[in-house]
Amino acid sequence: MIDDAQYKCDNVTMATSPSTDTEVAEFAGQLFFRLWRASHTRVAEAFESVGLTPALFGVLNVLGARKGAIQQEIGAAMGIDPSTMVSLIDQLETAGLAKRRPHPTDRRAREIAITPKGRRLLERGRRMSAQVEDDVLRGLTAAERRQLLTLLRRALSSAPPQSLWRAEEGD
Repeated sequence: MIDDAQYKCDNVTMATSPSTDTEVAEFAGQLFFRLWRASHTRVAEAFESVGLTPALFGVLNVLGARKGAIQQEIGAAMGIDPSTMVSLIDQLETAGLAKRRPHPTDRRAREIAITPKGRRLLERGRRMSAQVEDDVLRGLTAAERRQLLTLLRRALSSAPPQSLWRAEEGD
């Protein structure tokens, strides 16, 4: 038990330290939220220095893993609503990081491709993300990190469907 004097002297530490209270710490949603905040705020600050947001980086990361992709496919894969996806692609295109082009086999579809400038920024963003991840997950070994990713992917693949993310929700 922490006495009031200790809390007052150490309230900044207490506000940012993980709770060891079993009634709080055993709810995965609470732990996911706190870990997400620890990662998201740091990565958003790092990305801001290069003109990216986490959402823009996410789309750029998907584009970097594919030779080209249809906008609707990217949105569906990432759980992003179509109008928000259009806005994100517009921002990437305006910045010269991605470009729309006719799809080679479907005249109705537009393919999105990463540009050389986009690929360079993607690599920089991946390094930034890795540094943040190293900081946030420093309490885990490399094997535990791989296991965590495996478990998170499995949990996500069997989670109930959710509504698509919209830009109004914040980045």
